[in-house]
Amino acid sequence: MKPGFAYEAGGRVNTTPQTNEAGGESVASQLEEPKYDLVQSFGDFEIRRYHTNIQARVQMNTGGSASGGFQRVARYIFGGNQTGESIAMTAPVSMWDENDAGWLAFTMPSAYALDSLPAPHDAGVLLLEQAEKQVAVFSFSGRTTAGKTARIEQKLRKAITKEGFSPVGPAVLAVYENPWTTLPFMRRNELHLEIQADTPLRDEKE
Repeated sequence: MKPGFAYEAGGRVNTTPQTNEAGGESVASQLEEPKYDLVQSFGDFEIRRYHTNIQARVQMNTGGSASGGFQRVARYIFGGNQTGESIAMTAPVSMWDENDAGWLAFTMPSAYALDSLPAPHDAGVLLLEQAEKQVAVFSFSGRTTAGKTARIEQKLRKAITKEGFSPVGPAVLAVYENPWTTLPFMRRNELHLEIQADTPLRDEKE
């Protein structure tokens, strides 16, 4: 599954993030997002240091629709867990390919620790703590088709390599808006590439 392809074209996904009735600020902008520090900005991308966080993630069949994965994680946060607790929705929805499988994840609200989250009814929903990491981020709007995200990934890899950074791991597509209820030009998307944490940052005055 190329990042974003199944989410864009794989069937309707009813989610909380969407354009409000006034047509202005989206609901997604009101949701908690993973905390990070802006490390450095470049022309085409920026480097962020993401704080430790917890993900609820599911594995999907390669080439399959992301809607099924989304619904499985959504059921967990909307009460499909051992305590029946509702967990606040966050943004973005993250998708990536790794080890011949597609993955989809929500970041859990920062108020939770790993041991305070209720266990999912669905054994395929995994709760994992993500260590602090440095990430190169390219922001864009519009649709997130396979071809478009592949071109953006190629552009981002070229840009960060030019600046002396070494990417590690797969590209991650971060989708902040529901593509079925938000006009394309209003959609906020990002492509993330983790970089080696020990990579020295370039002096912007050079």
